[in-house]
This record gives sequence, C-alpha cells and structure tokens, in this order.
Amino acid sequence: MKRILVCDDDKEIVDAIEIYLQQEGYCILKAYDGEQALRILKEQEVHLLIIDVMMPRLDGIRATLKIREDSSIPIIILSAKSEDADKILGLNIGADDYVTKPFNPLELVARVKSQLRRYTQLGNATENNSRVYQVGGLIINDDLKEVVVDDEAVKLTPIEYNILLLLVKNQGKVFSINQIYESIWNEDAIGADNTVAVHIRHIREKIEINPKEPRYLKVVWGVGYKIEKAK
Repeated sequence: MKRILVCDDDKEIVDAIEIYLQQEGYCILKAYDGEQALRILKEQEVHLLIIDVMMPRLDGIRATLKIREDSSIPIIILSAKSEDADKILGLNIGADDYVTKPFNPLELVARVKSQLRRYTQLGNATENNSRVYQVGGLIINDDLKEVVVDDEAVKLTPIEYNILLLLVKNQGKVFSINQIYESIWNEDAIGADNTVAVHIRHIREKIEINPKEPRYLKVVWGVGYKIEKAK
C-alpha cells in the first residue's frame, strides 16, 4: 500500500484529503508543520508528499528544499496563492506539481495518481524496455533509471527524468512546450509555459557544465526544445 504524507497546519484540510485518498486505497500519514513532516520522512517509507506552503515552525518552501537535498520523492505543493510567481517558486524549489486552494478533491486525487504512476515507473523497469541512450557524455540507462554525465551520476526528479528521456529518445526533434507538457503530464497544456520552463532549467543545471551555453539541451527560439543529435 502506498503511503502518502499530508502536511498542512489546517487539520480540517488534512482530514478532508485523508478521506478522499483513503477511498482510493492509500495509507495516509499526517503532519501539521514542516518539522513534523521531515521527522516522519526520516522514520517511515513515504511514496508521495502533499505539503502546504504557509505553516508555522518550518514552512513548505524550506521543508521542500531540505527534502530535495537527498530525496526525489514526488512532492505536490498546496497554497492559497494563485499567482504565477508563487507557482514558479514551488516548482523552482523542487516540487513536481502545484495545486491552488480551494481545490477540487477529485483533481488532487488525479494528480496524486499521476505522480505515483510516474514515480513507480521510474523505479521499476523490466527487461522488455531495457535501453541505454547516449548523446556524447550524457547517458541514460532506462533499465536502471540512471543518468550519467561525463561519468558522474546525476540525480533527477521523476518529472525531470521523463522530460529528459523524451528528448534524448528523439534526438534532434524539436518539441514545443505544449508537446512536452501533454506527453509528460498526460493532460491538456493549459498555462504550461512556466511549468515546463522551470523543469527545463532544472535539467540544464544538472546536466550542463554551463547551463547558459548548453551542450545537450538546446532551445529553438519560438519553437521549443531539443536534445542536440549525436554526431
């Protein structure tokens, strides 16, 4: 059974989320500030975190930054703020998705399922899809779900990994922002520009020596992104 940690200082919201996710067969762990969340993550196996931004003691932003130091667990940020700047901030600190309060519980459940599906696929490969893709010093072993750049292992989140894999498997092909979003998130690309751009920037920071002069992940201005085809 998948364990989901829900962290929000509003206990009514935590209890409401628990009801909906338990109906889907998930085991729910509860925390009411970032410090509690970090403690639970150290003590128990957790498969996904839903965390609010504004909380006492340790807020969701700082908690997420701390978690991302050594974990790629899927993280969904909750916030009452709906401005693009706040959404970008959540993605910038390593969150995989962002849900604005008030939210439709069924939408949250759908996003939880989507993130868990990607995370499970990232950690469970079979011999049938065993493939190794290489572009220069960039190597993706899709059997082991490992990324290596110039003989150094690179740690990506599930979303980052899937975007990079999509582009590497289609070397030289330019994907628009909407194509990337619809391929990875499996939903219509409404307001996808900032979301995709943030993840692309994170990937570049991890695989490029100089992200401002990328060797691999190139932008085609006005069109989209591509991985430079191996020569």
